[in-house]
Amino acid sequence: MCDIHDNSPYMGKEHEGHDEEHKVWSRRSFLQALGIAGSGSMMLGSNYLTASAPSRFTQAIAAAETDNILILIRLSGGNDGLSTVIPIEQYDSYANARPNIYIPESKVLKLTDEFGIPSYMQSLQPMWEEGQFKAVHGVGYEGQSLSHFTGSDIFANTDLETTGFSGLNTGWMGRHFENLYPNYLMRGGRPDAPAAVQIGSFGNLVFQGEETNYAFTASNVDQLEEIAMRGLQYDVEQALFDECMYGDQLRFLRGVANVTYDYAGKINEAYEAGRNDVEYQDNGFARQLALLARLIKGNLGTKVYMISMGGFDTHGNQPLAHERLMTNLSVAVNNFYEDLGFTQQDEKVLSMTFSEFGRRIFENGSNGTDHGKAAPTLFFGNGLNGSAFVGEHPDVENGDGRGNLDYTMDFRDLYATVMAEWLCIDVPLVEEFVFFNEKSYTPVNLGFSCSGTDFPDIAYSDGQPTRPTQPESTDPTDPNPELLNAIVHRPYYPTDSTPHIYLEMPFSAHVDIQLFNILGQKVGTVFNEMMMEGSAEINIRERVQSQLASGKYIYRIQVQDQKMSKSVMMS
Repeated sequence: MCDIHDNSPYMGKEHEGHDEEHKVWSRRSFLQALGIAGSGSMMLGSNYLTASAPSRFTQAIAAAETDNILILIRLSGGNDGLSTVIPIEQYDSYANARPNIYIPESKVLKLTDEFGIPSYMQSLQPMWEEGQFKAVHGVGYEGQSLSHFTGSDIFANTDLETTGFSGLNTGWMGRHFENLYPNYLMRGGRPDAPAAVQIGSFGNLVFQGEETNYAFTASNVDQLEEIAMRGLQYDVEQALFDECMYGDQLRFLRGVANVTYDYAGKINEAYEAGRNDVEYQDNGFARQLALLARLIKGNLGTKVYMISMGGFDTHGNQPLAHERLMTNLSVAVNNFYEDLGFTQQDEKVLSMTFSEFGRRIFENGSNGTDHGKAAPTLFFGNGLNGSAFVGEHPDVENGDGRGNLDYTMDFRDLYATVMAEWLCIDVPLVEEFVFFNEKSYTPVNLGFSCSGTDFPDIAYSDGQPTRPTQPESTDPTDPNPELLNAIVHRPYYPTDSTPHIYLEMPFSAHVDIQLFNILGQKVGTVFNEMMMEGSAEINIRERVQSQLASGKYIYRIQVQDQKMSKSVMMS
């Protein structure tokens, strides 16, 4: 796998290696795309595959007591921003760059004097008039990748250093859930409802943590509908398995998931309790939103959902394809919020689109557009408190010299805004999950505020806001949250393969480390004493008195009220 950047500034139907990239991407997510993804682990031959175990947990989904819900809408393939939000003030430059595929002025629905949308997205006009639609211009990042694979990973892991197969293997929401549920791998450590529900598992890291994936994931809407209606996982005897080289392994994996995963019953209960009060169109995207509306109205309790719509890799014949896709999206989103309005739950649901990249300014020789950079992000919901176009639209006349729009909005600031101001996650945690504490969060005024932040006068600026800092505690018996969060721990395997726990303490405190098997049963105490500031390598076998069979275990570290856990392999 490699990132492909063609040498032609504008033309060329495809990037060299484009089809091969799709093949590699498909291989990468083969098992995940065919199955239900969950948490916990099992051995399958010599490989680890994920499955799930039943559990209950009473902790709320958000750090603050908010019942807000977030819907992530993935436009897979790279959505063309200039066919989504049309810059009326730059219309001549736009039309000249796309003589065969531009949207005629007669088919531009003007929402303001400066910007409009294609008339085939007219189902969004009522939402605009009711203050439920915002579009943020020029979303991207420095050095944006033109690779489907790498671009998707970067928008999921927020690691701008990602290249090819190299990059952080955790996602922005996965890191949040890992912090929120530190004992997720243990029996009793999970929330009552799925932390997240995802339809379409194709090669995405959004909900991936270091230890597990935190989303209940169905590879398509058919599977989730089946679970919702029957309260069961899907049939392990599907004919698909008979023709699949991985049939036996998948049959075993799904069979275990059917026995051990209790979220299916929870989803069924919400499905039965809710109902759809509007009629949706009969297409895959509309069915996804109809199902989500029913689960939300049935009070499932899940706070983050992700759905997908494919087909946006429009190298050829773009006008018809994009019209079909964005018509379906516009009608379904409008129906979705109308449906939620029957129970007045539309106030608490925010939706946002994202895509791995945008498209070029100039059309290519196949009535399409090639991989580009910046593109708009669309937001929907009553929580926006007014419709608007946010930020600075990129200059269509003067791109980056290769036919790409320059980005004017860092996508990470949008993520951080949604986390801090909609999901009410503490700002220092948001800056850790999204920026790895390398920069401060620049809030974007989207119409909602939970942290009480002062939004900049303009939607995006290079200046960094200043934030009050708490003095570090010098009392080892009362460390502040920053010190507790600074505790470092990980499994460590010396050359003799005897498993250790590496622990780094930024202050002196009493440390309790317990060891559990994968059933959640306590098997021994690893450490239970005062530890001074500094680091230590703790030999698990030497510390635990009982005999430990080979296999997977989970250790839990407790320092005051802070609990942390990870898995470890005993050889």
